[in-house]
Amino acid sequence: MSFGTIIIGDEILSGKRQDKHLSKLIEVLKVRGLELAWAQYLGDEPEQIIATLKRTLASDDSVFCFGGIGATPDDCTRQSAAAAAGVALVRHPEAVAEIEARFGQDAYPKRILMAEFPAGSEAIPNPFNRIPGFSYARHYFLPGFPEMAWPMMEWVLDSRYLHLHHGRPRIEESLVVFEAPESELIDAMNTVLSNYDAVKVSSLPRFAPTGREIELSVRGDPAQVPSAMSYLKVAVTTLGYRYEASTRKP
Repeated sequence: MSFGTIIIGDEILSGKRQDKHLSKLIEVLKVRGLELAWAQYLGDEPEQIIATLKRTLASDDSVFCFGGIGATPDDCTRQSAAAAAGVALVRHPEAVAEIEARFGQDAYPKRILMAEFPAGSEAIPNPFNRIPGFSYARHYFLPGFPEMAWPMMEWVLDSRYLHLHHGRPRIEESLVVFEAPESELIDAMNTVLSNYDAVKVSSLPRFAPTGREIELSVRGDPAQVPSAMSYLKVAVTTLGYRYEASTRKP
């Protein structure tokens, strides 16, 4: 199982608003010893949302979906989720009770539409204004507003995935290689991937005032990272390039 996210909204794609959910999700996962595997941005287009959700619902991934669960015509995530799942959109009793408690008779006829979820959904409590989100098959549908979505996201992680917190320790070691063409490091990186099955390697080139630099990193199983990094250090030295090692990161 992996964690993914779908961030929905024309306002994000048009630049009217800057997305804040991606960096926050990465942050809250990291605090719990978890990490994000993938992310996707979509506009308020039902066909795109339905096609994407059909694919992710068929996977084993746990997915946080932000945006589009309001009651206005441009909000189509709830309807799209039901269509992707092949179920009806129905009023969830718990959501109805929360919205009625928040708005009274003013919940009708429009605000109550936000209580309509795909059949079989569970409500996700919203501590900000009591209008719930919902979950369906390891997919968690949250509002676009960070003030609402972020505590709801943390509630999901702490109530549904507590057993995974810090369950797979990982470390990262990095070194900075000076004046090396990235192409000359490829063979060494491939050798690490072939010999160590529980690590990832990455290469991040940058142009510093002092010249070209490459940050070379190994991340993964604490039992394998030090040995894999030692191999890279020897390989870099053998190629004739200078490096500086950074401190190990959690």
